[in-house]
Amino acid sequence: MTLPDDPQALQALLDEMKIEHRDLDASITRLEENPPHDELLLRRLKKRKLLLKDRIAAVERMLGPDLIA
Repeated sequence: MTLPDDPQALQALLDEMKIEHRDLDASITRLEENPPHDELLLRRLKKRKLLLKDRIAAVERMLGPDLIA
């Protein structure tokens, strides 16, 4: 994943990733609340959510504490 150098572009990417992370969280919750659920799909969603969390943290570190909205 290539990250943009521009702080505004990084912030936009960060916002998109946070939205996707929140959506994944909601999907995982819905899937867990309605058994029987697809365990493989659940694991894949959780793995994607964890990957996004790590990427979000990396972008936040790049932006620094002054630029995070």
